[in-house]
Amino acid sequence: MSTPETSRFVRVRVEVVLEVEDPDAVTKSALRRLADDSGMPAAERTHAESAVTEDTAEALAYLVDPFDLVSQVPGVELQQASWSSERIDYDPDSPDWDLDEDDVVDDEDGDR
Repeated sequence: MSTPETSRFVRVRVEVVLEVEDPDAVTKSALRRLADDSGMPAAERTHAESAVTEDTAEALAYLVDPFDLVSQVPGVELQQASWSSERIDYDPDSPDWDLDEDDVVDDEDGDR
């Protein structure tokens, strides 16, 4: 009897909603991170500084790093990551924000 081969790769999907209580602090922190990035070309830095200054969601995108989420997990190595941020209308009481929505069974047969 043989066991089926399983992939060593795992996709982790995370959705996070943040409330920004101090947009200036977020922007300043993003600008500090950009200033500390000595490998960033000047033209790219100018564009990034403009983006984080104009939009707090962009500033958060520069501050949130998927590598930080898994860097301390033993036995794993980050292979690829992508992330984005956007301003949203958020109502925690709305059924649209049900955290378990992926677990909902659509019909009587148990199909999703």
